[in-house]
Amino acid sequence: MRLDTTPLRTSRDFRLIFASGLVTYLGSMITYVALPFQVAHLTGSFVAVGLIGLAELVPLIVFGLYGGALADSIDRRVMVIATEAAAGVLVMLLLINSLLPSPQLWVLYVVAMMLAGVDGLQRPSLDAMIPRVVAHDQLAAASALTSLRWQLGSIVGPAIGGLLLSAGGPAAAYGVDVLTFAMSIVMLWRLASIRVEGDGARPTLRHITAGLGYAWSRKDLLGTYAVDLIAMIFAFPYALFPFLAEDLGGAWTLGLLYSAGAVGSLIVTLTSGWTRSVHRHGRAIVCAAAVWGLGIALVGVTHTLAWVLLFLAIAGGADMISGIFRSVMWNQTIPDEVRGRMAGIELLSYSIGPLLGQVRSSTAASLTSLRMSFISGGVLCIVGVSIAAFALPSLWRYDDRTSVHAQRERERRTRDVQ
Repeated sequence: MRLDTTPLRTSRDFRLIFASGLVTYLGSMITYVALPFQVAHLTGSFVAVGLIGLAELVPLIVFGLYGGALADSIDRRVMVIATEAAAGVLVMLLLINSLLPSPQLWVLYVVAMMLAGVDGLQRPSLDAMIPRVVAHDQLAAASALTSLRWQLGSIVGPAIGGLLLSAGGPAAAYGVDVLTFAMSIVMLWRLASIRVEGDGARPTLRHITAGLGYAWSRKDLLGTYAVDLIAMIFAFPYALFPFLAEDLGGAWTLGLLYSAGAVGSLIVTLTSGWTRSVHRHGRAIVCAAAVWGLGIALVGVTHTLAWVLLFLAIAGGADMISGIFRSVMWNQTIPDEVRGRMAGIELLSYSIGPLLGQVRSSTAASLTSLRMSFISGGVLCIVGVSIAAFALPSLWRYDDRTSVHAQRERERRTRDVQ
């Protein structure tokens, strides 16, 4: 059951990526809380908060695919450092806007769009680094450790964000985030160059469509994208948390709501040693996504803060299980020469879903009620992932012991080490 920390002991570059990600994600989660809080404060509208996700959608799609192509073409280290600096500048704009006597709402939407574009450019290169700096048989442990980094940021970041919002408003939150970007860049600068294996193709439209063609040919991978997308679209009501917080006792509960799911994820990660014994990753992904939907639905049936936090923690733990096995499938079966483009598609699958989920949940809350938005989303999630599992049987049957793709990459990495 114990968390496997081997990659941190054996890989210097993985340690740097882990530390940098922990710091920058901590700051990003502070902004993640502050941005919808500021929009809610300025407008008091469910829809206005949900529209943040809609504003982020198009740049994330465009730059996520292009960022994946760049990750298969240029030095991934350079790409990550450049985009980290760009994100820091954008958060600085949020800070300046928040200090104005009358902060402008349009600035929040424009910067949110640009941050999504930068994230789309960066994440494929960042994800594609991991299989290059970690041994093949340590990828499951690396996935759990990477998840631990997100969870620590998701727990501590919103809690700090809530305190900063209470003490100094959005300006204090954005200011701390700017500092974390500077710290992250210092650590990333020490990374070794990480270029794609082989010559690398130019990031043309044909290069991008070739990556999409590979993804389409792998129905097991397609199933992981579909399940995650369905779960997030129907059961990601985080845009409603500022309003749920008011219903449960006030703004002081907001950080707890954002952190609860990460607490469940953290518990799963710290006991993730058992994941090494699981080989039917597809079934684990489908079942975990269904439990995520159940947890979100149960949030809608209670008005007690303790029960809400418990159900969010259960949902977060289930999402973590799904995330670990999705990451293991991706890292163990995708060749390095297409890894960046596949990471771009992965980014779309686990980022577009939450963005559309914010729109769906806020729209449902406006048409029905706050609680009904949670209940309906959870039920639709369970139904949707069940249909996806039936429609894509190669996902349900996936076994890393028999998958030809996993065997090929295992043999390839063994030859590289020798």
